Amino acid sequence: MNEPENLPPQSIPCNECHAGIMRPRLLTYFTWLSDELITVPHFPAWICDVCGKRDYDEKAILWLNMILDPNAGKPTKNQRRTPPRPRPHTGAPRPIHDS
Repeated sequence: MNEPENLPPQSIPCNECHAGIMRPRLLTYFTWLSDELITVPHFPAWICDVCGKRDYDEKAILWLNMILDPNAGKPTKNQRRTPPRPRPHTGAPRPIHDS
């Protein structure tokens, strides 16, 4: 039976050991932020049932990097440029022509 096209596969061959099958699982992800150990429960990953290789979900990693960014939540500097000021007209006034 084929899997629906809009859903991710439920298993893929392991590209490390070539014998196992990578399956999606939720696990606790550990990472260091400076000198603090950060743990994230229920983190999506693909794990090989033979060699144990772990591939973490790319979108989840990007999301985690974004929220762990030291600048997260800080206001950004307004980098909008102000338009140049109009120069005063120095020549003689132009005549207005009525139609």
